[in-house]
Amino acid sequence: MASIAFVLNGQPVTVEADPETPLLWVLRDTLGLTGTKYSCGEGVCGACSVLLDGARVESCVTPVGDVAGLTVVTIEGLSENGDHPLQRAWIEESVPQCGYCQPGQLIAAAALLAEHPQPTDAQIDDAMNGVICRCGTYHRIRRAIHRAADEMGGAS
Repeated sequence: MASIAFVLNGQPVTVEADPETPLLWVLRDTLGLTGTKYSCGEGVCGACSVLLDGARVESCVTPVGDVAGLTVVTIEGLSENGDHPLQRAWIEESVPQCGYCQPGQLIAAAALLAEHPQPTDAQIDDAMNGVICRCGTYHRIRRAIHRAADEMGGAS
Protein backbone atom coordinates (compact mmCIF):
# COMPACT_ATOMS: atom_id res chain seq x y z
CA MET A 1 0.00 0.00 0.00
CA ALA A 2 1.10 3.53 -0.72
CA SER A 3 -0.24 7.06 -0.31
CA ILE A 4 -1.01 8.37 -3.78
CA ALA A 5 -1.93 12.03 -4.19
CA PHE A 6 -3.48 13.54 -7.30
CA VAL A 7 -6.07 16.10 -8.33
CA LEU A 8 -9.50 14.64 -9.04
CA ASN A 9 -12.14 16.79 -10.69
CA GLY A 10 -10.42 19.92 -9.40
CA GLN A 11 -9.92 18.71 -5.82
CA PRO A 12 -6.74 17.28 -4.29
CA VAL A 13 -7.14 13.71 -3.07
CA THR A 14 -4.89 11.17 -1.42
CA VAL A 15 -5.68 7.47 -1.45
CA GLU A 16 -4.07 4.49 0.22
CA ALA A 17 -3.78 1.82 -2.43
CA ASP A 18 -1.50 -0.67 -4.09
CA PRO A 19 0.11 1.45 -6.87
CA GLU A 20 -0.74 -1.32 -9.38
CA THR A 21 -4.49 -1.15 -8.66
CA PRO A 22 -6.34 0.05 -11.77
CA LEU A 23 -7.45 3.67 -11.44
CA LEU A 24 -10.99 2.57 -12.32
CA TRP A 25 -11.34 0.59 -9.10
CA VAL A 26 -9.93 3.40 -6.99
CA LEU A 27 -12.40 5.83 -8.56
CA ARG A 28 -15.39 3.54 -8.12
CA ASP A 29 -14.67 1.55 -4.97
CA THR A 30 -12.47 3.85 -2.91
CA LEU A 31 -13.72 7.28 -3.95
CA GLY A 32 -17.35 6.40 -4.79
CA LEU A 33 -17.37 7.93 -8.28
CA THR A 34 -19.37 5.36 -10.22
CA GLY A 35 -19.89 7.34 -13.42
CA THR A 36 -16.80 5.79 -14.98
CA LYS A 37 -17.89 2.35 -16.18
CA TYR A 38 -16.23 -1.06 -16.19
CA SER A 39 -16.77 -3.04 -19.36
CA CYS A 40 -13.98 -4.96 -21.10
CA GLY A 41 -11.27 -4.59 -18.45
CA GLU A 42 -8.64 -4.65 -21.20
CA GLY A 43 -8.53 -1.03 -22.37
CA VAL A 44 -10.26 -1.64 -25.68
CA CYS A 45 -13.86 -0.48 -25.34
CA GLY A 46 -13.37 3.00 -23.87
CA ALA A 47 -16.29 2.89 -21.39
CA CYS A 48 -13.85 3.60 -18.54
CA SER A 49 -12.23 6.63 -20.19
CA VAL A 50 -11.07 9.53 -18.03
CA LEU A 51 -8.89 12.53 -18.74
CA LEU A 52 -5.36 12.34 -17.36
CA ASP A 53 -3.72 15.75 -17.63
CA GLY A 54 -6.15 16.42 -20.49
CA ALA A 55 -5.52 13.24 -22.48
CA ARG A 56 -8.06 10.40 -22.68
CA VAL A 57 -6.89 7.19 -21.03
CA GLU A 58 -8.61 3.93 -20.14
CA SER A 59 -8.78 3.80 -16.36
CA CYS A 60 -9.16 0.01 -16.30
CA VAL A 61 -5.55 -0.40 -17.46
CA THR A 62 -4.02 2.69 -15.85
CA PRO A 63 -2.37 1.88 -12.53
CA VAL A 64 -3.30 4.39 -9.85
CA GLY A 65 0.41 4.79 -9.08
CA ASP A 66 0.84 6.32 -12.56
CA VAL A 67 -1.50 9.23 -11.73
CA ALA A 68 0.45 10.47 -8.70
CA GLY A 69 0.83 14.24 -8.97
CA LEU A 70 -1.37 14.45 -12.07
CA THR A 71 -4.90 15.68 -12.77
CA VAL A 72 -7.76 13.23 -13.39
CA VAL A 73 -11.17 14.29 -14.70
CA THR A 74 -14.07 11.83 -14.68
CA ILE A 75 -17.54 12.22 -16.12
CA GLU A 76 -18.56 13.72 -12.76
CA GLY A 77 -15.92 16.41 -13.27
CA LEU A 78 -17.30 17.76 -16.56
CA SER A 79 -19.87 19.78 -14.64
CA GLU A 80 -21.46 19.75 -11.21
CA ASN A 81 -25.02 19.66 -12.50
CA GLY A 82 -24.86 18.06 -15.95
CA ASP A 83 -24.91 21.30 -17.91
CA HIS A 84 -21.61 21.04 -19.76
CA PRO A 85 -22.22 21.93 -23.44
CA LEU A 86 -21.42 18.34 -24.43
CA GLN A 87 -23.91 16.94 -21.93
CA ARG A 88 -26.61 19.31 -23.17
CA ALA A 89 -25.82 18.47 -26.81
CA TRP A 90 -25.99 14.76 -25.98
CA ILE A 91 -29.54 15.23 -24.70
CA GLU A 92 -30.60 17.56 -27.52
CA GLU A 93 -29.39 15.08 -30.15
CA SER A 94 -30.88 12.05 -28.32
CA VAL A 95 -27.52 10.30 -28.26
CA PRO A 96 -27.93 7.86 -25.35
CA GLN A 97 -29.82 4.66 -25.81
CA CYS A 98 -28.57 2.11 -23.30
CA GLY A 99 -26.21 4.78 -21.95
CA TYR A 100 -23.42 2.48 -20.79
CA CYS A 101 -20.71 3.95 -23.03
CA GLN A 102 -21.80 7.54 -22.57
CA PRO A 103 -19.33 8.55 -19.83
CA GLY A 104 -16.48 7.34 -22.04
CA GLN A 105 -18.01 9.00 -25.11
CA LEU A 106 -18.36 12.34 -23.32
CA ILE A 107 -14.81 12.19 -21.96
CA ALA A 108 -13.46 11.38 -25.44
CA ALA A 109 -15.46 14.25 -26.91
CA ALA A 110 -14.16 16.65 -24.25
CA ALA A 111 -10.56 15.65 -25.04
CA LEU A 112 -11.27 16.15 -28.75
CA LEU A 113 -12.76 19.63 -28.31
CA ALA A 114 -9.87 20.67 -26.08
CA GLU A 115 -7.48 19.79 -28.91
CA HIS A 116 -9.69 20.71 -31.88
CA PRO A 117 -12.32 23.33 -30.98
CA GLN A 118 -13.65 23.16 -34.55
CA PRO A 119 -13.35 19.46 -35.37
CA THR A 120 -13.96 18.02 -38.81
CA ASP A 121 -16.04 14.89 -39.24
CA ALA A 122 -12.82 12.94 -39.79
CA GLN A 123 -11.31 14.28 -36.54
CA ILE A 124 -14.50 13.36 -34.69
CA ASP A 125 -14.55 9.87 -36.15
CA ASP A 126 -10.87 9.36 -35.30
CA ALA A 127 -11.23 10.64 -31.72
CA MET A 128 -14.38 8.69 -31.02
CA ASN A 129 -13.08 5.47 -32.57
CA GLY A 130 -11.68 4.40 -29.19
CA VAL A 131 -15.09 4.20 -27.48
CA ILE A 132 -17.42 1.46 -28.65
CA CYS A 133 -21.14 2.18 -28.76
CA ARG A 134 -23.05 -1.08 -29.06
CA CYS A 135 -26.24 0.86 -29.85
CA GLY A 136 -24.61 2.46 -32.90
CA THR A 137 -25.50 6.11 -32.26
CA TYR A 138 -22.32 7.35 -33.95
CA HIS A 139 -24.15 9.73 -36.32
CA ARG A 140 -25.89 11.40 -33.34
CA ILE A 141 -22.60 11.54 -31.44
CA ARG A 142 -21.04 13.41 -34.36
CA ARG A 143 -23.97 15.88 -34.50
CA ALA A 144 -23.78 16.42 -30.73
CA ILE A 145 -20.06 17.18 -30.89
CA HIS A 146 -20.61 19.73 -33.66
CA ARG A 147 -23.45 21.28 -31.64
CA ALA A 148 -21.28 21.52 -28.52
CA ALA A 149 -18.37 22.96 -30.53
CA ASP A 150 -20.70 25.67 -31.85
CA GLU A 151 -21.95 26.45 -28.36
CA MET A 152 -18.42 26.53 -26.98
CA GLY A 153 -17.33 29.06 -29.60
CA GLY A 154 -15.94 26.80 -32.32
CA ALA A 155 -17.52 26.69 -35.73
CA SER A 156 -18.18 23.26 -37.19
